[in-house]
Amino acid sequence: MLENIKLENVLFLDIETVPAVASFEDLTPLMQLLWDKKSAGFRTPEQSAADVYQRAGIYAEFGKIICISVGLIKEREPFAFRLKSFFGDDEKTILEDFASTLRKFSAGRDVMLCAHNGKEFDYPYIARRMIVNRIPIPDVLDNAGRKPWEVKLLDTMELWKFGDHKNFTSLEVLAAILGISSPKEGIDGSMVADIYWKEHDLPRIVKYCEKDVLCVAQILLRFMNEPSINLDKIESVTPV
Repeated sequence: MLENIKLENVLFLDIETVPAVASFEDLTPLMQLLWDKKSAGFRTPEQSAADVYQRAGIYAEFGKIICISVGLIKEREPFAFRLKSFFGDDEKTILEDFASTLRKFSAGRDVMLCAHNGKEFDYPYIARRMIVNRIPIPDVLDNAGRKPWEVKLLDTMELWKFGDHKNFTSLEVLAAILGISSPKEGIDGSMVADIYWKEHDLPRIVKYCEKDVLCVAQILLRFMNEPSINLDKIESVTPV
C-alpha cells in the first residue's frame, strides 16, 4: 500500500482541542448535567464532574478546536517541508479556513490526509465540529458509505499496529524508538487546556502542534524507508 502513496499529495495534520468553556461552572445547566452523565463512566467515586472537566476537550461534544496545523512535502532530494496553522478563539473561522485550504490542495490531486491516531481522534473530531458549526465537510473527510479502499485517511498509529487491535502507541513513544526528535519537549497534550484558558499562550500551542505534524511526516517517511526531512528545509508560514 505505502509504495503507491504519492508524498506530494499527502497533507499531514494535527489538532489541539480544549474544553468548550474555561470551567465546569461556566457551562449551561443542561451541559453540566450532560457532562455529569458523560464523566460518570471514568471518574472515581471521590471525584465530581467539575473535578474532571479538564478532560472535556477530548470529546467533540464538549470541546472545541483551537488549532489545526498542516504540513506538506514541497521538494525531494532532500525533502523540504512547509507548515501552516489555523488557530484562535473562533473555532468556526479555524474550520472554514482549514476547509478552504483543503479544497485548494485537493484540486486536481488524489489527496490523502495523514495523522497519528487520526482515525480515532483528529478526523472525526474535525468532522463533528464542522457539523456543529454548520460547515460542509470536505469530501476527503466524509467517509459515509465508502468502501475501505476508497478512504483517503492515513493513520501512522494504525500502520504501526499491523493488525494488532490491542496496541496503542503514542506519537512520543514511536518517535523515540525510531530515533526521531520528540515533539513533546516542554509541553504535552494534557497541558494544552491550562495553557489556553489560564495563559492564553496560543503561539506556544501552535508551535507544539506544528512539531507534532512534522513528527508524523518523519514517521511516515520512515515507514516508507525514505530519507528524513532536513531540519534546515522546514518552513512555517504561520504568523504568530
